[in-house]
Amino acid sequence: MKNKFNINTLLTYCKFTFALLFIILFQACSIVKHIPEDELLYTGATLKIKTDSIVENESELKAELKSTISPEPNSKVLGMYLGLYYYYKNQKEKPGFINRWLYKKIGEEPVYQSAIETFEVEDILVNKLENHGFFYSSSSSDIIENEVDKKATAAYEVQIKQPYKMGTYQVDSLPAPIFSEIKKSVANTEFKPGIRFDLDFLKTERLRIDADLKNAGYYNFNSEFLIFEADTTRYKNRTFDLYLRLKSTVPEEAIKPYKIGSINIHTDYDIKKDSVEQKSTRFNEKNYIQDEEFFKTKHLDPFITLNEGELYNPRASRNTARRLSTIGTYKFVNIQYDERDSTLTDSSRVLDANIYLSPLNKRSLTAELQAVTKSNNFAGPALEFSYNNRNVFKGGEILSLSTSLGYELQMGSGNTISNTSLGIKSEMTFPRVIFPIKINDDFFEYSIPKTKVSLGVDYLSRTELYTLLSGTAEFGYSWNANKYTTHNINPISINYNNLINTSDEFEEILDENSYLEQSFEQQFIAGLNYSFTYNEMVDASKKIQFYTNINLDIAGNGLSLFDSKDSNETQTFLGLEYAQYVKADIDLRYHFNFKNEKTLATRLFAGYGIPYGNSEYLPYIKQYYSGGPNSVRAFSVRSLGPGTYVSEDNTDDDYYLDQTGNIRLEANVEYRFPLFSYFKGALFADAGNVWNSTEIEDTPGGKFSSDFINEFGIGVGVGLRVDVQGFVIRFDFATPVHDPSLEEGERYDFQYKETTFNFAIGYPF
Repeated sequence: MKNKFNINTLLTYCKFTFALLFIILFQACSIVKHIPEDELLYTGATLKIKTDSIVENESELKAELKSTISPEPNSKVLGMYLGLYYYYKNQKEKPGFINRWLYKKIGEEPVYQSAIETFEVEDILVNKLENHGFFYSSSSSDIIENEVDKKATAAYEVQIKQPYKMGTYQVDSLPAPIFSEIKKSVANTEFKPGIRFDLDFLKTERLRIDADLKNAGYYNFNSEFLIFEADTTRYKNRTFDLYLRLKSTVPEEAIKPYKIGSINIHTDYDIKKDSVEQKSTRFNEKNYIQDEEFFKTKHLDPFITLNEGELYNPRASRNTARRLSTIGTYKFVNIQYDERDSTLTDSSRVLDANIYLSPLNKRSLTAELQAVTKSNNFAGPALEFSYNNRNVFKGGEILSLSTSLGYELQMGSGNTISNTSLGIKSEMTFPRVIFPIKINDDFFEYSIPKTKVSLGVDYLSRTELYTLLSGTAEFGYSWNANKYTTHNINPISINYNNLINTSDEFEEILDENSYLEQSFEQQFIAGLNYSFTYNEMVDASKKIQFYTNINLDIAGNGLSLFDSKDSNETQTFLGLEYAQYVKADIDLRYHFNFKNEKTLATRLFAGYGIPYGNSEYLPYIKQYYSGGPNSVRAFSVRSLGPGTYVSEDNTDDDYYLDQTGNIRLEANVEYRFPLFSYFKGALFADAGNVWNSTEIEDTPGGKFSSDFINEFGIGVGVGLRVDVQGFVIRFDFATPVHDPSLEEGERYDFQYKETTFNFAIGYPF
């Protein structure tokens, strides 16, 4: 739906906003009159470094030293102390509602020169330098006062001496067997002769050695047990020898490795049953504790990577917990270790592992009333019922049944189309690989693949156009290779579409557009598809996040081995003409996260489909389109392209929008920033289009050429998001600035009267 704005109203609003902002800034220009007579406003500090030798990464060292100088001065906006100004305004007897509100939002208490303890800062600077190996350095300070402006600045100077550098790094004499393990770890250190003394490096080295010892079975060891000593007596040129030893107070159990004793798995754990003794079954050197068989041991055993007699290893423990959590049967996975009394184990150290598995409810039935928005600009209510049955065959299987009923509207470019849909889907998920040849689960260290089988039937009635009945069947596997990487492969993927009850209007559209007609003709699609996803956005703490999704879709290749041919040489399978094509696309995203929830998000998308054999064009549901809330937002869905194609009928209210192609290129950039509370804003620019690899009579100008860059549709806009704990409602206003459907020389134009409104759920990329 396109909304046209009154430009005069918009300009009036902007003028009023800027005028109000100017008044606020003008009033905040001077805060000198508010500063008490016996005080000076602290405006910050300068730092000067003097050295008697070359300092590596001096700029980084200076930045770190400056970060230790406190306190921070009052912040400034465009050179003005806005926060401080509204602090002073709020001190009046009757500050007023607006001043109180602004103080609450941006107010700051003043930082005066009297609060500056320069001697304390000097000590902190020297201490920081010594931590980095610059021993015997010194610092000094001075306060520069400006009585006229009632401001003061602190000036610090540090004299940095030549740093101490390491000569050798050795392990002191330690008891066996921990001595050999620590030596092995130290052999892999990044500490090399000539490295500068640095306290942070030493702390990191202790943690690294501690992790190596934990993986070698030292269950009770702690990094605090390690101590470094530096010896400079052998040198006269600021060089030291580094020795690593244990503290004298280290307990005996900390320097002995532990082995795994018995492994006890409580497959149906309930805290209420904790005191009740249950039946134990021995399988593959593990004890499965369950009165009645809740989970078949042969299916649960591959998820457990702990083994009796092996050294304790926290990595194996984490892998076991993660793998068990992915089954989908259990709500909680808890692994606890109990130490055996060493007097009963011939002085050897043994840990018994107890794995407590608390199951989810076996059956669940849910009903949801949804507000649905789709990438094709359809929006409307939907009602969905779903039933889940977990651990169906006592092997972690999950049966999911769902049915949905929805009504949607697509509004755009002067036409309104509605959909009524009904869908039924069943899916069975097996938490293991089902394959004729046995596959070793040890190959999948991070997680065991899941096998999924699904069947679905969908009914879609598109107002005054057609009714589509479709069925889908898939068989495939999915697994996580690591925290960020996911693989999905469906060696069997079948889709059958039956176009029924077509209206005269739609038949007329098909008669006039052979490209669209042939796209609907091939109703049977059978092949395989594969998807690879690398997603760093699951880690919200990363400053730079990268995402890539690669999809490969191949159809009809296997069926050609069993085909039969009719008189027209059309290949069929079971009497059905089937589609043949290869389609691949890649979606690349890059997010750079600034401070204060600000993000620069970018995306590149490229896709190409090649029809062959039976297919002259890609099937309708496999074609690419551009425009819409998750694409080039300044253009309505499916209204952009292909290429420079211009529809002669696009002014008709009943026109059926369907501009597609087998090539798609898009690029997007969006700057996201917080406004207040749950509201966030965005500025964005989108560019993209679709093309055909061959010239099609029904879409002149749609063929891909070397001039494709000049055929991009480009739009810019602003957006508002309501983000409540990850659930995002999105409103975008986008305006075309380059329309490839116009004549050359007229394409670049800021068409503010054609601003498009997009409503969607979730971020576009």
